[in-house]
Amino acid sequence: MPGGRLSQQERQQIALGLTDSLPYAEIARRLDRPTSTITREVMRNGGPTAYRADLAHRATERRAHRRRPVSSRGSDPVPASNGRAAEAVAEYEETLTTVLMASGLPKMTARVLTCLFTTDAGSLTASALAQRLQVSPASISKAIAFLESQSLVRRERDERRRDRYVVDDELFYQATIASARSNDLLVATARQGVTILGPHTPAGDRLENIARFLDFISESITRAAEQARAVLHTPNPR
Repeated sequence: MPGGRLSQQERQQIALGLTDSLPYAEIARRLDRPTSTITREVMRNGGPTAYRADLAHRATERRAHRRRPVSSRGSDPVPASNGRAAEAVAEYEETLTTVLMASGLPKMTARVLTCLFTTDAGSLTASALAQRLQVSPASISKAIAFLESQSLVRRERDERRRDRYVVDDELFYQATIASARSNDLLVATARQGVTILGPHTPAGDRLENIARFLDFISESITRAAEQARAVLHTPNPR
């Protein structure tokens, strides 16, 4: 069943698909599974280069064994805050964390960002993050430092003089601009290589093409971000 637990045979098919460099969506289509299920399975068990079906299957069995048994009283999902189903929220948080990891974030950083994204207040203290994720304050501090360096979170002081880490709509704009500007050093270094290697040599041509490409990308991203910024401050019609 598409919604059931992956079998060992399915995990072997996933491993074969990764060996053949198939995208997650194609592996999911062949197994009649959601793409998010395949992505989560692979990233939870070593990533696309280290995934092994037998190890993944044993790890899943160990995790299932460690889980506390669910109460048999009734079949309704356990409600979370604001009437949400706790199981559905936990599943979504795991999926979002996996997608963020696939985009390049370290696991703990992805977990912290997911926690902030899915909190209605949009902000939490370091101690609250550590408690919710059941990790050490040092792990939170390291993840926050990385997120701040990428302009993905903002630090504020609350009325009790505690640092709170905030995600809001404006940060998406700031992070996009920062990402575009991060190319500037590479562009300058590539053009330095053109001067040293010679503008009419194959190596010089290659570096100049890289610089022109990244220049164009940065300008396009910046222009699009400026045009779309208003969307972040327009009330959602829903």
